[in-house]
Amino acid sequence: MSEKKAPSPDEESEPLITDKRRIDPETGDVRAGVDDSAVAEGLSADDLEILDDAAADLVAEYRDRAARAEAELQNFRTRVERDRQANRDAVIAEVVRSLLPALDDLDRADGHGDLAGTPLELVAQKLRSGFDRYGVSSVGTVGEAFDPAIHEAMVRIPNPEATSDTVAEVIEGGYTLGDRLIRPAKVAVQVPADE
Repeated sequence: MSEKKAPSPDEESEPLITDKRRIDPETGDVRAGVDDSAVAEGLSADDLEILDDAAADLVAEYRDRAARAEAELQNFRTRVERDRQANRDAVIAEVVRSLLPALDDLDRADGHGDLAGTPLELVAQKLRSGFDRYGVSSVGTVGEAFDPAIHEAMVRIPNPEATSDTVAEVIEGGYTLGDRLIRPAKVAVQVPADE
């Protein structure tokens, strides 16, 4: 029986590591040059070819799964951002809707000349600039074509000189937030007179 000698401190060496994996873990490709006999003893060349094809199919399948998961994640992020923006717009619209009666009162007072030179004139300016900052704009001006999507006709005024339905007077202003109508403008509409 032969005895194994313990290595002397002078003979210490690094351990030898052999990577016999057929699929490269970094690239996912099938490695060339791996000794098939060392990996799979007793397998025929046909069996090894089948194993190579199966490994390549698995790599392709997992790459496809990873690409799909990445696309689903991107779609999810887009959907979350779109929903977040819609919720933000809905909250702003609700706050603006609750402040509109106060703004209407300030507009009526301004129309009568009651705001000029008073502290309320500054309050009205700040309120309007706050609405502008969030993208709230007014709709409904005298002389524009009547649009039932943004105007609510309160009165129809026949006029022989009118050629189409136009806004003759704005009774209560309307407002939009971006493309969303918060409140339609209540208007008096000038219509062509029937002869």
